[in-house]
Amino acid sequence: MSNEQRRQLNREIVAEFRANAGVVGGQFANIPLLLLTTTGARTGAVFTWPLAYQRDGERVVVFAANGGRENRPGWYHNLVAHPEAIVEFGNESWPVIASAAEGAERQQLWERQLVASPFLADFQAKVSWEIPVVVLTRSNGTS
Repeated sequence: MSNEQRRQLNREIVAEFRANAGVVGGQFANIPLLLLTTTGARTGAVFTWPLAYQRDGERVVVFAANGGRENRPGWYHNLVAHPEAIVEFGNESWPVIASAAEGAERQQLWERQLVASPFLADFQAKVSWEIPVVVLTRSNGTS
């Protein structure tokens, strides 16, 4: 799938998510999805990405696997440059601050997600870098 095809698929998923209060069909029908809106690292433009996630108490955790492709996903680079973002669940949204999980915390979150999404191990095997585990913590607002 080309980059443009991936972008078009993302646009379609975002539209379906918003039209159906967070419910999508097709290949993502049984996968918990959120929408993550980031600020572009280079452009400053706003981008919205549908992502699988896991809950960790009040926090939300996402995985920058990029389907096992050569580079980390754009949303990850955006969060490194601008950690303030917005998440959407169903009809709700709120601001978050992103941070990378490290060490034992990363390992625990990663292993928990492997139970729900064993294909992540295949993605990790395809790349030479460790897939980032990103924790999204609710904030009082974006700056």
